[in-house]
Amino acid sequence: MNLARHDDSLRSATPADFAHAMRQLASGVSIITAGAGAERVGMTATAVTSLSMTPPTLIVCLNQQSSAGPLLARSRTFAVNVLAADQIEIGERFAGKGGLKGDARFAGDAWSTGLSGAPVLSGSLATIECELDESIKRHTHAILIGRVIRTATLPRKSSLTYWQGSYVAIDRDEDLIRLAEVSVPGHR
Repeated sequence: MNLARHDDSLRSATPADFAHAMRQLASGVSIITAGAGAERVGMTATAVTSLSMTPPTLIVCLNQQSSAGPLLARSRTFAVNVLAADQIEIGERFAGKGGLKGDARFAGDAWSTGLSGAPVLSGSLATIECELDESIKRHTHAILIGRVIRTATLPRKSSLTYWQGSYVAIDRDEDLIRLAEVSVPGHR
């Protein structure tokens, strides 16, 4: 195998090529929320991942141009609401479809206030409430490191996933049956 050495002759991938490659990575869809009352914000995110189990910590990547950023930084707490497959409309609304902003995005859904003070969505697959431990600014985004203070999950439902620029439902039982039907003989 030929491994390239790092030198000045190496070129960076184009943003378009990188975006195309990242679309091949299926990601869960979450609504990141912060604030309270009329001063609450939320945004759709697919860049959420665990960082550490001890202590429980996660990472959320947030565009620095996001309107949620300043309030999240002030409140120092946030919630990650992991969406179920039947919550596509909520994901689209919090991604900005329809032009709603701020508190208007919360209309029509069952929200409560979590232990962290952040809005928590009823019916989400999981809610992970965090205290902001650190924010690291890199290029266009901020990497938010959240110390998990509370979690809640619902019984298994289909998960909402984002893959190749579209929403996809993943259902464990149905998808296991489909995989079994198309398995390569001898590789079970």
